[in-house]
Amino acid sequence: MLLEQSGELARLVALETGKPLTEALLVDIFPACEALSYLARHLPALLQPRPAPPEQILFAHWRAAYRFEPLGVVAVITPWNYPVAIPVVEIAQAVACGNTVVFKPATATVLVGLALADTLRKAGFPPGVVNTVVLRGADTTALLDDPRVAKVLFTGSVEVGKQVAQRAASRLCPVQLELGGKDAAVVAADADLEHTAQGLVWGAMQNSGQTCASIERVYVEKPLFEPLVARVVELVNALKVGDPLWPDTDMGPMTTLEQRQVVASHVQQALEQGAKALTGGFVPPGKGYFYPPTVLVDVTDDMAVMREETFGPVLPIMPVDSLDEGIARANASRFGLTASGWTRSRKKAARLLRELAAGVVTINEHVASFAEPTACWGGIKDSGIGRSHGFFGLLELVNIKYVAESYPKGASPWYYPYDEDKRAFLRAALPALYAHGRVKLSALRTLARTQTFWARVRKTSLLAHWPKLFR
Repeated sequence: MLLEQSGELARLVALETGKPLTEALLVDIFPACEALSYLARHLPALLQPRPAPPEQILFAHWRAAYRFEPLGVVAVITPWNYPVAIPVVEIAQAVACGNTVVFKPATATVLVGLALADTLRKAGFPPGVVNTVVLRGADTTALLDDPRVAKVLFTGSVEVGKQVAQRAASRLCPVQLELGGKDAAVVAADADLEHTAQGLVWGAMQNSGQTCASIERVYVEKPLFEPLVARVVELVNALKVGDPLWPDTDMGPMTTLEQRQVVASHVQQALEQGAKALTGGFVPPGKGYFYPPTVLVDVTDDMAVMREETFGPVLPIMPVDSLDEGIARANASRFGLTASGWTRSRKKAARLLRELAAGVVTINEHVASFAEPTACWGGIKDSGIGRSHGFFGLLELVNIKYVAESYPKGASPWYYPYDEDKRAFLRAALPALYAHGRVKLSALRTLARTQTFWARVRKTSLLAHWPKLFR
């Protein structure tokens, strides 16, 4: 059904967000379809009970497992920047785990949200499984306060995310928060010039930069700085900015006036503080919330454009003396959603993957892993709590229940009464289980002389699992 409605949904996305029609298909419809396909093919295997053989030898006769059970009602509160991909993935995963959903689309993309609700109805979802509500302010608070809501999935700004978490915490309702980013790209001197330039431009400018994981800071080792900046400027100047419904438009207008004002403010402050705009850097005259793709150099760490989430088509680029400096500057942020490293060296790539502090780190790509259904998505620090997508996203939507079965005859060794023989049993059991060499052998002999051992330990189970005594 999503395939049948994909054309109309992409058109609505373009009309409400300003995202070019081609890009709406690429970054909204494709990831949604891939996520649904992945769940349809792999869900039974992902959520089947998982055996959990006990390590403790006294519990060796237990039959134990993990089961994944529904939470109940899940509130899904989504933003306007990806009005199909984000809600489809989160709703699909919640329902696949056996939950019902209250879906609140962003007020800036209500038409897309209602169209999604209609698509779900046509797909045969039973009434009450996915409930779409258009809410503002106090009404959203009422949703968070409703005791029937077992979990809240929120994607949006840091400030609102903190408010959601605080409200939900008043009744100990768990939340999964995917918040803002100030994502950095660290470019080594040996990076492929053309691929890196293309990747940086797309990672910064797609969806007019209105992506929580867009590239908002670039740190380039000095030998590559000038040629990379020159190529980036060429590519940015070649971008076609215009009507999102035109087939050859690369970048449309921004979605809201308020967000364009944030972008313009960050850029203007940077220019006043000494930055230089090699492209763009101004609010164009005329209708629409357009802002030209902007490349900034001569930026410094104290500028808002290098510290706070800009969420627009702005690419600040800073030279660094070494990879050490690039990594340190990239990590010196209150955000930690995604980051990327750009290099041809596998050794440098391994270091970047290890040392960049973020929930997602990629080499020679940025943003694209959102479309991979097995890749978890989420950040650290002010970028959020928990993960969405893939197996770890499913675990956010279930009660992970540990279950164990035991059918003994008589009392277990740890039951009452407590007496001297029980103390002797426990004193001997500790070194028998956890010591080594002669101490262990001596403890085993002592253990065998206690009445509790012979009266309450299951001998057949002990014999079957005796190697655990010598771990």
